[in-house]
Amino acid sequence: MSRALVVAAPASGSGKTTVATGLMAALRRRGTAVAPFKVGPDYIDPGYHTLAAGRPGRNLDPVLVGADRIAPLARHGAAGAEVAVVEGVMGLFDGRLADGAGSTAQVAALLGAPVVLVVDCRGQSRSLAALLHGFRSFDASVRIAGVVLNRVGSERHETVLRAAADEAGLPVLGALPRRDALAVPSRHLGLVTAAEHGSAATAAVDAMADLVAAHVDLDAVVGLAESLPPGPVWSPADEVGPVPDARAPRIAVFGGPAFTFGYAEHAELLAAACAEVVTVDPLRDEILPDGTAALVLPGGFPEEHVAALGANVPLRAAVRELAASGAPVHAECGGLLYLCESLDETPLCGVLPARAAMTPRLTLGYRDAVALADSPMFAAGARVAGHEFHRCAVTPRAGAAPAWAWRGGEPEGFVAGGVHASFLHTHPAGAPEAVARFVAAAAVPTAHTP
Repeated sequence: MSRALVVAAPASGSGKTTVATGLMAALRRRGTAVAPFKVGPDYIDPGYHTLAAGRPGRNLDPVLVGADRIAPLARHGAAGAEVAVVEGVMGLFDGRLADGAGSTAQVAALLGAPVVLVVDCRGQSRSLAALLHGFRSFDASVRIAGVVLNRVGSERHETVLRAAADEAGLPVLGALPRRDALAVPSRHLGLVTAAEHGSAATAAVDAMADLVAAHVDLDAVVGLAESLPPGPVWSPADEVGPVPDARAPRIAVFGGPAFTFGYAEHAELLAAACAEVVTVDPLRDEILPDGTAALVLPGGFPEEHVAALGANVPLRAAVRELAASGAPVHAECGGLLYLCESLDETPLCGVLPARAAMTPRLTLGYRDAVALADSPMFAAGARVAGHEFHRCAVTPRAGAAPAWAWRGGEPEGFVAGGVHASFLHTHPAGAPEAVARFVAAAAVPTAHTP
């Protein structure tokens, strides 16, 4: 059974991504098999985790998949690894605004995993003891096992900080000096994705590994990790249930630098439902694979690549033809934008009678949504937990048959023919029946099927 530990922080911006990613890469360098995880609906950090660990970065989000699936998903993702490193989200106890659900603390408690707290020490000295004491005593279900001091200004500063940590009864596992040059480029929604950043992303991960290896006691950190609790291992085959004997539909999934927002479990569930999954990069590929029976358009940053996406006229035409045939098409967020008539005046697929535009307003948060229309994904009345994360607007907001409604928001998204398109991100592991339904719909011949 793999062991696990959680890398958390008192607040966002403390340096936990640097420490967690650097720790994954540094351990891998010395031959330790590391399973990387991220708390919450983040799509960007797992890309860097994948580079660092050489294994798919996975998300653990109790809001989107249910608390009962967290440990089974962790056991699934950690299979064959010696240690699982789980990077937290925001501050340790920060989660959904209403009730704190989905916090790093909740995930640590569900996994029975100790927490390594990364603290930005700029502007404080002995006050660190009070901070650590407060975090350590706040929730008895969460065990803070050690601290990494980040952005330490000098040797004297480090000495004072170590004494403060000792007062709080916590071991110091490392002290990282201030290095303002260590950064990964960011944009309006956070870091540039690893897929877009290419060799520079690899260089950034290497720099994080160098920093952590030089200033953190790796043996001490790994020594804190504890075995994941015994129990069932998440199984995509069990989640989708029995699959009727039928031909395996070929399902194209957009990927590449423009469409990177997806979960590793999605492809696993599609395959378990007997689909053949083929990745399409719309910045490179001009046709859909022969025999494509359905299409998945995940989120990403199409707005950063809109000129190239618009210039790929053959692929846009192929997507439009597939949608017109009635084949199942599932689009989330960036995928929704791609199906619109245009994005910031650049012509796109025109599958949906809507236009998209970037805005200065960030839309962010969990949504408890209900499906308003039958689609290849969901039956009308189905309820899901989802998440929004975008700076875009689509006009109109919804079609004649909207996809979703939730409290405090107007109906949103589009259901038309076989198309289900919305800004709402869902985690396939939280609604595996929707994946099975989608594959079953793809196996039904349409006008496009050879």
